[in-house]
Parts: sequence; structure tokens; C-alpha cells
Amino acid sequence: MAITKAKKQDIVAKAADALKDAVSVVFVRFNKISVADTSAMRRQLKGEGVGYYVAKKTLLKRALAEKGYAGELPNLEGEVAVAWSNDDATAAARGVHEFGKKHEGLSILGGVFEGKYLDAAHMKAIATIPSMPVLRGMFVNILNSPIQGMAVVLGQMRDKKSV
Repeated sequence: MAITKAKKQDIVAKAADALKDAVSVVFVRFNKISVADTSAMRRQLKGEGVGYYVAKKTLLKRALAEKGYAGELPNLEGEVAVAWSNDDATAAARGVHEFGKKHEGLSILGGVFEGKYLDAAHMKAIATIPSMPVLRGMFVNILNSPIQGMAVVLGQMRDKKSV
């Protein structure tokens, strides 16, 4: 059944509104994924502050055209959804990538990062970047490592002198 023109305009407006404040957008291909798995993924993504929306490709392209991103839109084949994040630039790609490891029917087709269209390979590379709290923990560990090493050496020297 065909969608009315008014309904199409509503869908484009909803997609454009969702992408208005997005810091990153991921184009997701999904097929042969159950409703239960899709619902679980949506809940997981929502918990991470990531939105997820499914619409016709032509309507998504209209909403993306309004944004005026640089570059060329990646080839969107099959059933396509968009996932976006308004806060963490890597959260959408990371969430979809992690869920896609468990479900073959879910993959990244490309996306928008820093106002430019990127292909699937670039978005998958972005998806492997750890979250900000993890990066901060890694940084603190790097700063703490020399101090911890010095403490071990001083402790061994103390033990050696007391013998």
C-alpha cells in the first residue's frame, strides 16, 4: 500500500528532526533479524543515548539532503535504518557494531561523522574506538604506570636493605 504525500512529509520531518542535533549518524543494513532481537537492540542503544529509526531510503535521503553533509552518500542497499547519537560521536557506530557481532543480518553501510559522509570501512574503524570513560581509564593507567613501577622498585630496595 502506498504512503500518502502527507505521511511522507511527516516521515521526512521526523527523520530530519532526529538528525538535527546528531554528532554522528550510522546507516544500518538489517535483514533476517527477529523482532525480539531488534527490540533488544533498540533498548540497548537507547540506554547508551543512541536513537534508531527505520524509514524508506528515498525519504531518508531527502532528510539527509536537508542537512547538507559534505561528500557523497554511501551506497545504501537493502533494508536501511539510521542510528544516531547527540552526545558521544562514537556511540551509535559502537552500539550497532557490537550488536552486529552477534547477528549476521546487521551491518554498517556507512555514516556521517564530523559533517562528512563516510563509507562502511571508516565507520567500522570508528566503531572500534572505546567509549570516553574507557579512554579516560586507559589514560589514567598510563599516568599511573611509572609511579607504580617506582613504588615496586622502592619496595624491593627496602626489602633488600632490611635483609
